[in-house]
Amino acid sequence: MLFELENVTATRAGRVVFEGLRAELTEGATGIVGRSGVGKSTLLRLLNRLADPTVGTIRYRGRDLRENDVLALRRDVGLVPQLPALLEGTVADNVLYGPRLAKRAADITGSLRLAGLDPAFGPRRADALSVGEQQRVMLARTLALQPSVLLLDEPTSALDDTTTAAIESTLRDLRDRLALSFVLVTHDLEQAARLSDRVLVLEPRALRAAPTAAPNR
Repeated sequence: MLFELENVTATRAGRVVFEGLRAELTEGATGIVGRSGVGKSTLLRLLNRLADPTVGTIRYRGRDLRENDVLALRRDVGLVPQLPALLEGTVADNVLYGPRLAKRAADITGSLRLAGLDPAFGPRRADALSVGEQQRVMLARTLALQPSVLLLDEPTSALDDTTTAAIESTLRDLRDRLALSFVLVTHDLEQAARLSDRVLVLEPRALRAAPTAAPNR
C-alpha cells in the first residue's frame, strides 16, 4: 500500500478542511477530483509533510509519515505544485537546486529530457519561459531527485489544449519508463480517467472511491 489515511482531519488557517478522512492509495496512479475548496491540494501537502494532520495517522508504505525524516521523505515523494515557482537564474540552476541541497550529483540533461524539454533549455533564463515550459522545469527539478512518487497538483490547469496533451503524454511516458507512482489532483474527471488507474472523489467531510478504466497509453 502506498498511502493509508486513518481518521485524518486537516485544518488550514483555523478552518477544518476535511475530517475523519479514511482512504487507501495504492501503487500506480490515483486521480483525486472534487470541487474547489474540498481539500485536494491540502491532501497532497499532507502526503509529503508540507503540513501535518490535526488528527489521525497517515502511513507511507506501512510506516507512519512522522517517523520518516522529512527531507528524505520529500526527496522520495516529490510535489509538483499547481503554479510554477521557479528560482531566479537559469533552467539548469533550478534543476540543480534540490540535488545541491541533498548533496547529490544531478543529471540535468536526463532530467530535462524526462520532463520533455530539450537539454538546450539548460542555460535559458527561467523567467523567460512560457507557463508550459516553466511547468516542465518544475517537473524536471522534482525528477532530478529521483523520487519514487510524484504528487501532481493540477499540472495542466493553466495550459492550452495542445500543451495539456503534451504534458499528459510526458506523464504517461514517465510511468512507463520509470515505474513511478502518481497522485494526481485535477478538476477534470476525464483527465483523471486518462492518467489514473483509479479515481478518488473528494467531497466535503467525505471521501469515496470510484474505479476508472485503465488509462490509454
